[in-house]
Amino acid sequence: MGKALKIKSCDFQAARNNVEHHTKDISSRHLIVRRGQPFTIRLHFRAPVHTLLPALKKVVLITQTGGQPSKANGTQAKFPISHLGDRKWWSAVLEERDTQSWTISVTTPSDAVIGHYSLLLQVSGRKPHLLGQFTLLFNPWVRGDAVFLENEAQRREYLLNQNGLIYLGTADCIQEEPWDFGQFEKDVMDLCLCLLNEDKQVEEWGNPVHVACVLGSLLHAYKEKNVLPTPRTQSAQEGSLLNKRRGSVPILRQWLTDKGRPVYDGQAWVLAAVACTVLRCLGIPARVVTTFTSAQGTGGGLLVDEYYNEEGLQNGEGQRGRIWIFQTSTECWMTRPALPQGYGGWQILYPSAPTGDGVLRACDLVPVKAVKEGTLGLTPAVSDLFTTINASCVVWKCCEDGTLELTNSNTKYVGNNISTKAVGSDRCEDISQNYKYPEGSPQEKEVLERVQKDRLEHKKDNGIHPSSLEIADPLYLFLETPSSLPLGGDVQLSVTLFNPSDQEKEVQLAIGVQAVYYNGILAAELWRKKQLLTLSANLVKITTGLSFSCFEQSPPENSFLRLTVMATHSKSSLSCFAQEDIAICRPCLAIKMPETIMQYQPLKALVSIYNSLDAPMKDCVISIFGRGLIHRERSYRLGPVWPGNTLRTKFCFTPTKVGLQRLTVEMDCNMFQNLTSYRSVTVVAPEVAA
Repeated sequence: MGKALKIKSCDFQAARNNVEHHTKDISSRHLIVRRGQPFTIRLHFRAPVHTLLPALKKVVLITQTGGQPSKANGTQAKFPISHLGDRKWWSAVLEERDTQSWTISVTTPSDAVIGHYSLLLQVSGRKPHLLGQFTLLFNPWVRGDAVFLENEAQRREYLLNQNGLIYLGTADCIQEEPWDFGQFEKDVMDLCLCLLNEDKQVEEWGNPVHVACVLGSLLHAYKEKNVLPTPRTQSAQEGSLLNKRRGSVPILRQWLTDKGRPVYDGQAWVLAAVACTVLRCLGIPARVVTTFTSAQGTGGGLLVDEYYNEEGLQNGEGQRGRIWIFQTSTECWMTRPALPQGYGGWQILYPSAPTGDGVLRACDLVPVKAVKEGTLGLTPAVSDLFTTINASCVVWKCCEDGTLELTNSNTKYVGNNISTKAVGSDRCEDISQNYKYPEGSPQEKEVLERVQKDRLEHKKDNGIHPSSLEIADPLYLFLETPSSLPLGGDVQLSVTLFNPSDQEKEVQLAIGVQAVYYNGILAAELWRKKQLLTLSANLVKITTGLSFSCFEQSPPENSFLRLTVMATHSKSSLSCFAQEDIAICRPCLAIKMPETIMQYQPLKALVSIYNSLDAPMKDCVISIFGRGLIHRERSYRLGPVWPGNTLRTKFCFTPTKVGLQRLTVEMDCNMFQNLTSYRSVTVVAPEVAA
């Protein structure tokens, strides 16, 4: 065994190797390397080794992972130490030597199984001697790896950046939410591999497609099991605590260890964000993508039904799905050798409810290109994803006698804004062109016609275009409204009715406002207004105010305003319909601080907020946190802020980590909860005196 060489110790040189393998932020003590890239170890002997060549011929290294390591399934490898390495297989090269030590460079295959490994040394076929353990991850820096990403800036963004932004709101009023992915937190890698260990096909862990699908399935199952519905009866402070989630790591820990606060469903992006964290941790480039106005639950059909009563208020569920205000998903980057050429690159993680195949197969990986091209036969999930961004909406009026009437409405198209965080900046990037051709273009028409033909051949067609009304005596309705409404404030909206005939028309106009959640589910009825109009042969423009003070109740936290207008011609019963979703904007939390600061030098940040509400903000609590800037989160209780006044406060802290860091500030009060803002700062190393 190893005693034949009288081994004293083995230095895995973790600090040096981890820097070269971009894993130093995970650990500087445990060796964590990326496949396809060499790393060095140093063997120290108790006694001098004078005869190099005979000793080398007797020595082999053994690597193994999983519960039952085997050469046959790629979870065990045995290879000699030589002067020539094999870059395509496990190999070891003697780089430096003296009588007391050897420096050995070990290279792993670029398609090796990932996970925790043991490294052993065997002499002359005797019992192997354990040298230590290391962890192997995917490697976007190596061309032979299936997750190889050409651009260094993209690798830094989609693999190394722990500070994310998730986009919420509406397509016309996009709001950003700072999010801490935390993929390099101390226990996250072990949690990710523990999660993956629920899959017993360890031999498939070298395939990122398999790994991503398994992780997507398991995370979806944990989400369904552990994400609880938000209690309806709660105080403002309780509601703040329930939805106070600023990053993926506490959620992942709670799901896998059952320790910590439960996760509630107030934050729609939880699954996408946690999946992004897990994939990045294991070396797969990933990003969170938001689709604004997304059709869900259509079963692959391209039409969505929405029902409204005669007062213009939404009335129950449609039989053909529902339109979400926004929906988040996770994309990951890899090649797809099992698919036809051209389908590599960004893939959409698409988990679903488990079927007879079990939990581990309840996730599909869909190429973004397949969605854009409408390649329905590639995988069943393509049809569902194609629908989410290409469906049209049909609006029905529910009459008092129980009958349904089709309204003359402007078609509500979906998926016209698909966004993610830009590479290397905090800018929102529109990536809709990755998912669909420009609206009205010949390419879009060709794709839609091909999809409809495919659905007809499989007898799945329920229509691709909304039904159109044959109107002899038309009436036209246009709605103009701001994209957002300040919390507690008011806005002006205008309704324009156009009567193209030369006859007067009696028109019943109904305007309604409801609160809806991000997934299109109604939260509350807030306001309604009806009036009778006589339209002459010209335009009639009606301007009215919309104010929080008119609402029957306050909109629930994290909800949106759905403004609907329905105009019904008294004689023909023809109804025109228009709708807008309006984001509720809370006061702005401003942060002032330098853009660059020296490491270990005190830094001051000024935080301020102006109370634009008509009531005082009481029970104010401001929390600040930031990796590399503040050791642990700090919270401060502050006095009330009266209407028209500005709260200003200063915080001091000392940055400890070099690089681009983020300070996040969060405020809670009696008027709102979880109001967040952030600023980035570049921390530079102090100059070394000559």
